[in-house]
Amino acid sequence: MTRTTTLVRDPFLADLRAMDDLFNRFWAMTGLGRVTGFTPALDVRETEDEYVVLVDLPGVKREDVSIELEDQLLTISGTRVPVEIGEEQHVERPYGSFMRTLNLPKGVDPEAIQASYADGVLELRIRKPAEQRTKRIPVQVGGHKELAK
Repeated sequence: MTRTTTLVRDPFLADLRAMDDLFNRFWAMTGLGRVTGFTPALDVRETEDEYVVLVDLPGVKREDVSIELEDQLLTISGTRVPVEIGEEQHVERPYGSFMRTLNLPKGVDPEAIQASYADGVLELRIRKPAEQRTKRIPVQVGGHKELAK
């Protein structure tokens, strides 16, 4: 037994979809509707010894990412290229060049900055300068020393 399902469309919604399709085709033909200008989301976390910077870069190849440090200015830049598969029907994913800049504290050792990239997330570990790290003072177990009178 074959079952047939009939979709009943609201004529008003059908007209809106047709207009939306018309606008999408116009923007695609003119190139004005392209979503360019990519600004990746960025988090900065702080531990006792370091800053951890996480940058979301989905669809960006590792070789298309650049990290530079000049004075205390850390710059993360790169490019996400558009997908060139088939004819555009609807495009929301931004692409293009991006740049994020962070001011680092004085005294950061550039050689101690570590960068890794996995699953579309760039992770930077920036060791704090020695003078900014928390100094823990251990509490010793023992008796009280008598104060001299």
